[in-house]
Amino acid sequence: MEQVTAEYSRMGYEGLQVPWWVVVLEGIITIILGLFLLFEPVGTTITLVQILGIFWFLGGILSILSLLVDRENMGWKLLSGLMGILIGVIVFVYPFIPFAVLALFVALLGILSIVYGALRLAWAFKGGGLGTAILGILTIALGILLLVNPFAGAVVLPWIYGVFLTIGGIAALVWGIRMRSE
Repeated sequence: MEQVTAEYSRMGYEGLQVPWWVVVLEGIITIILGLFLLFEPVGTTITLVQILGIFWFLGGILSILSLLVDRENMGWKLLSGLMGILIGVIVFVYPFIPFAVLALFVALLGILSIVYGALRLAWAFKGGGLGTAILGILTIALGILLLVNPFAGAVVLPWIYGVFLTIGGIAALVWGIRMRSE
């Protein structure tokens, strides 16, 4: 235990203290976002992707403006800026884009699930046990299902995130309150 503490001290983590009210505020915001995803998944998802579009758009503008100050990597900055602006505009012009972004994310999750499941299955064959093999097979099956119909996964994903955000927000809220009473 002392060795771990010594490692953190060398890395400068001993002074990292978060006020209790920040944790409570984070919990409240997380609960609200989770409840919005649970009870209004379509509107919340569209809003979140549009916020992401705003960040892409503004990031693109800042990337191009940074060329006025620093001309290093000019081609990449210009390409990055134009892509950010283009993607930001597309998110606002086409209302179906949030679901396409979610479907792309679900397809990526499907690929990662298949890879993770294959790794679990390989580990099971090397002595990981029957439980590891079953987990690997189920994870591969989940990945295949997500790849076969990513739009169905995109429809369910906001509810899954809503549940996790609500539970995580409650945990943060309780933790923040406990921090205050200590």
